[in-house]
Amino acid sequence: MPCGCGSTNKNDGKQVVDLVRSKGKGDFPLRTPHEIVCVNCSKSFTMNTHVDKCPHCNMTYGVTPCSSMNKENIKAADINY
Repeated sequence: MPCGCGSTNKNDGKQVVDLVRSKGKGDFPLRTPHEIVCVNCSKSFTMNTHVDKCPHCNMTYGVTPCSSMNKENIKAADINY
């Protein structure tokens, strides 16, 4: 089943998060959790779900299921988005 992300700007974190949430996949676990450095507070954390927040500053991140294997596809949306 296609995820429907073909028309989504995958460089826009808010669009990515909105799409993933609209498909009901925000809380789905990533096949491979990724250690990332927050763009807001510069602290590291492990992203475990397709939509996750930095535990230090609440910056919201998203990645589509079809591109979640590469952590370069994870995009920041906004604080508490």
